[in-house]
Amino acid sequence: MKYELHEVIPEDYEEIKKYFKLRNPWTCENIILDAYLWKNYYDARYIKYEKGIIWIYRNKDELFTCTPLAANEDLRESFELTQKYFNEELGVKLHMYLVDEEAIEILNLSEDKYIIEEDRDYFDYIYDAEKLRNLSGKKYHKKKNHVNAFKKEYEGRYEFRLMCCMENGQVREFLDNWIKERQIEDEYNRVDAEAEGIYYILDNCHMLKMRMGGVFIDGKLEAFSIGSYSSTERMAYIHVEKANPNIRGLYPFINMEFLRQGFEDALYVNREDDMGLEGLRKAKLSYHPIKLVKKYNIIEK
Repeated sequence: MKYELHEVIPEDYEEIKKYFKLRNPWTCENIILDAYLWKNYYDARYIKYEKGIIWIYRNKDELFTCTPLAANEDLRESFELTQKYFNEELGVKLHMYLVDEEAIEILNLSEDKYIIEEDRDYFDYIYDAEKLRNLSGKKYHKKKNHVNAFKKEYEGRYEFRLMCCMENGQVREFLDNWIKERQIEDEYNRVDAEAEGIYYILDNCHMLKMRMGGVFIDGKLEAFSIGSYSSTERMAYIHVEKANPNIRGLYPFINMEFLRQGFEDALYVNREDDMGLEGLRKAKLSYHPIKLVKKYNIIEK
């Protein structure tokens, strides 16, 4: 097999998106927009062959990969091709991260040859979409109070609306200010990397399919969110959500309104992982997920 490395570029979006539909593991890594969002951080490359896509990532000095994009019946073959490439072409042992539970079961790898371990920091949070749209019930009482306080404080002054690529300038300006005001300890620099990824998908918005919504107060953007929709799973994937932290109730308000207006048909919501950040984990748990999608690391011994 001839290995040809490809960069993840917007011009190839339509060509590679079909590979993301070969499996439905409910993970954000299986959504194409996520590949573009993090492509620069992971220096992403891919190898395409007749049955799927193999990923090659580099972060600092480590070469690694994640679950190949292949149908369940071809997953074992794709795994073996990936390992062969790492061993023979790159001269390193296989490190495969963010592997979903279904893939682990299909591969059924020997623990004599591989270290297989859960990675809690990258479990995806799944929610009942209807509950997040309405925030009904005792569990969401505090969230609902915050939303009501926001509506009362800014009555007649706020507007949520779905946004288009033509409004990217306002999103960039808001994100610039949001980053300047945030002080988050993150040894892997993922917060800055996420911002770089957001700028990238905004710059290429006209070629990448995504949904975007924003909250405006007195005509000024104070929160925005970016998501994708999987009709197969009836799942809304929320990739990005940023809001002015000084405005009470703004985060739960945009969370609720984006689902109401941008994802009316969704049964479930994937709000991705928490990256091991304590504050983010606390926030995601406070919305009461109905499921955590486990992910694993596979390390060749």
